[in-house]
Amino acid sequence: MKYETDASKIENTPKEGDLYKVVTTFGKSFELRYGFYEERDRLSPLCEPAIIYPDFIREPLFTETGEPFVTMMQDACGHYKGNTKRTPDSTCAECKHFSQGEEWFGVCTCKARKTTETP
Repeated sequence: MKYETDASKIENTPKEGDLYKVVTTFGKSFELRYGFYEERDRLSPLCEPAIIYPDFIREPLFTETGEPFVTMMQDACGHYKGNTKRTPDSTCAECKHFSQGEEWFGVCTCKARKTTETP
């Protein structure tokens, strides 16, 4: 039996740039598309595109009331308040300030991170 090792040749494999879905949470809509987080993954025939979430560290975005958007897998910030001590592997999802939205989206309810600027 022969197995296909090039992900791009497998039927129904999403292509880079394909729309996965539109998620609306906390008053904002986000297009989630397929892509690659690392260039080496794009070049590998064994890797297929993954769902790409916004990078709210590089490009902060806030709710209408000033809370910053975060993702569950985002690295925890210096304001982390978890059930355990913060480690390099701690994420926003483990923080008491994390308020879950749709999919992997959420907002940080920490008063120190809230913006007073109009989003």
